[in-house]
Amino acid sequence: GDTDVVVGNWLQPPGDLHRAELFTDEVVCLVAHDHPAVRRGWTPEDWLACEHVAPTPMHPGARGVIDEHLESQGLARNITARCAHFGLIPAMVASTLLVMTTGRLFCERYLGQLPVAILPPPVGFPPLVYYQLWHERSHGSASGRWLRSRIKTAAGQLRA
Repeated sequence: GDTDVVVGNWLQPPGDLHRAELFTDEVVCLVAHDHPAVRRGWTPEDWLACEHVAPTPMHPGARGVIDEHLESQGLARNITARCAHFGLIPAMVASTLLVMTTGRLFCERYLGQLPVAILPPPVGFPPLVYYQLWHERSHGSASGRWLRSRIKTAAGQLRA
C-alpha cells in the first residue's frame, strides 16, 4: 500500500500486477564524440571488451535489461564503472572512453548539451518496452486511474 504505481522496463515484469504499456524505445550506445568507435566502428567483440558504465544494481545480484539480454545470448560486457545516479552517467561518458547502453530517448537529450555521440550497438537488442505496473488494491480506485492516466499522458509526450 506504500506504492501506487511503478514505471519500469524489466524483461519479465511480475505477473501478479496489472500492466499497461507506455512506449517502446530503441537500444543505442552513448559515447564521447571522440571515442574510437565513432571513427572506426566496432565489432561485437570490440563492443563487449569496451569499458562500459552501468547503473548500480537495485539489490545485490540484480541485472538490468541490457545484461539480462546479453546473458540470454551467452554474452557479457565489460562493466568497469557503476553509478547510482542514472542521470550522471552521460557526463561520465562525455569525458572518458566509457560506453553507456540504454534507450535512444534518454541519450538524445544529451546530444546538444555534452560532447557525445549515439552509435548503434553491434549486438542485436529487442526494443525496450516501458510500462506501468500497479496492484489489484488500487486497480479500481478513481485516484489510481487518474494517476495512471496522467503517467500515460506524460509518457506519450516524451516523443514530441
